Amino acid sequence: MLLPSIFGENLLDDWFDFPDMRGLDQVEKKLYGRHANRLMKTDVKEHEDHFEMDIDLPGFKKEDIHLELENGYLTVSAAKGLEKEQKDEKEGRIIRQERYTGSMQRSFYIGDALKEEDIKAKFEHGVLSLNIPKKAKEIPTKKTIMIEG
Repeated sequence: MLLPSIFGENLLDDWFDFPDMRGLDQVEKKLYGRHANRLMKTDVKEHEDHFEMDIDLPGFKKEDIHLELENGYLTVSAAKGLEKEQKDEKEGRIIRQERYTGSMQRSFYIGDALKEEDIKAKFEHGVLSLNIPKKAKEIPTKKTIMIEG
C-alpha cells in the first residue's frame, strides 16, 4: 500500500509512536532521543592562544540568540516561534510542521578567569562563531606581613 509522502515511512509508527528498530547503529539518535536534530551541533577548535566554537543555529535570527556568562559557564540559548501563531486566510492551515519552533539551550565550561568582554561572537549564515581566548588564572602575589614586637 502506498502512502502519501506527508507521512513518514510508516504511518502507524507516527500515530502510535512505536519504537523504530531499524538503524540501531545511529548512536546520536538514540543518545539524544527522537528529536536529535534539534540539538545545537558544535565544533570546537583549539589554537595556541584561543578556542574557536562554531554552533549551528539554522533558521534563527541574531535577535533570537542569547549568550550569558555566569560562574565560568557560557550558556547559549536560542528561541524562535514562541509567540502565538496568527492565522491568516492567505497562508492557509498547517497540515504538517517539521521546522523547529521552540527554545534550546547549551552550556560550556570556559573557566572563571574570563569576562564577557573577552569573548567575541559573530552570527552569519545560521552559524554562531565564538572566539574564546585562553586565559590562565592569575596567581596571587606573595605578600609578607611584618610582625611587630
